[in-house]
Amino acid sequence: MKKVVIGMSGGVDSSVSAYLLKEQDYEVIGVTLNQYLEENSKDIEDAKKVCDKLGIIHKVVNIRKDFENIVIKYFLDGYSSGKTPSPCVICDDEIKFKILFDMADKYKAEYVATGHYTSVEYSEFFSKYLLKSVHSIIKDQSYMLYRLSHDKLERLIFPLKPYSKQEIREIALKIGLEVHDKKDSQGVCFAKEGYKEFLKENLKAEITKGNYVDKDGNILGQHEGYQLYTMGQRRGLGINLSKPIFITEINPQTNEIVLGEFLELFTDKVELINYKFSVEYEKLENLELLARPRFSSTGFYGKLIKDKDKIYFKYNEENAHNAKGQHIVFFYDGFVVGGGEIKWKYSIIIESYKFCM
Repeated sequence: MKKVVIGMSGGVDSSVSAYLLKEQDYEVIGVTLNQYLEENSKDIEDAKKVCDKLGIIHKVVNIRKDFENIVIKYFLDGYSSGKTPSPCVICDDEIKFKILFDMADKYKAEYVATGHYTSVEYSEFFSKYLLKSVHSIIKDQSYMLYRLSHDKLERLIFPLKPYSKQEIREIALKIGLEVHDKKDSQGVCFAKEGYKEFLKENLKAEITKGNYVDKDGNILGQHEGYQLYTMGQRRGLGINLSKPIFITEINPQTNEIVLGEFLELFTDKVELINYKFSVEYEKLENLELLARPRFSSTGFYGKLIKDKDKIYFKYNEENAHNAKGQHIVFFYDGFVVGGGEIKWKYSIIIESYKFCM
């Protein structure tokens, strides 16, 4: 009997994933990662109840220290730099999957599984196993996992690949899991009261009021602190002008936020930093790729361009979905081929090249 370690969040997706794996005759070990200060929580209790009902081992690993030093620091540093960070991408790559694979090695498990809606499939075109999007692009979660290395992909199982969310809830109800109607987690998991309140609590005195200005530097009003705003934001600005306005630039050095019209957010070219590709870059350069510049984006087509030591993505048409700090993920024929962090204003530089061959 082959053994698999599965990440158990206490939600319906991971719970049904564990059930499906057991039905496929795997020896299943449930692992819950605890990033909170308290030793117990509703999610941990829910995960334990599910494991007990399914008759599988349940382990809890406290990740609070690493979570604070990596994910929360990244989140706070991002907003302090005027960026729009993607903490889930960093957490999955640098903490969650790292620990799940460590646990798999500890218990001599061949595989690791999670309740993500994605799959790992063989690409004939690239001659290797890659993440592949499933179902509706809006629900697909391969975006979050684009930074996972190839050696991890070869050991990953995603049991929910053929199912819709409604089907998963129906299975949970049928087998008597209490979490069958548990709400999906929304927003940032560590900012239960909202990301603005979390920033205020943790950045405190660093947040000071500053000026809204137009692109020519004319003062339009006052904001509560640049760290509390994101690129492209329209609502909650606390200012009334004669026409719709959006945040088009955030300047941490002067504590100024530039406001402008929606069209000023449009660009057809971005530059990447901290990128990571799942296949050799040379194989991608002339291909038309689908780029998703944010998790909720259905994507825009275009091509990668290399200019000396910089790499860009040139869209076929302009769009307003790009913001400094967001992660942009590239797909070819549904397969995830790489991605990186957006460097706002026409470029996506790539520092510290890192390929997964």
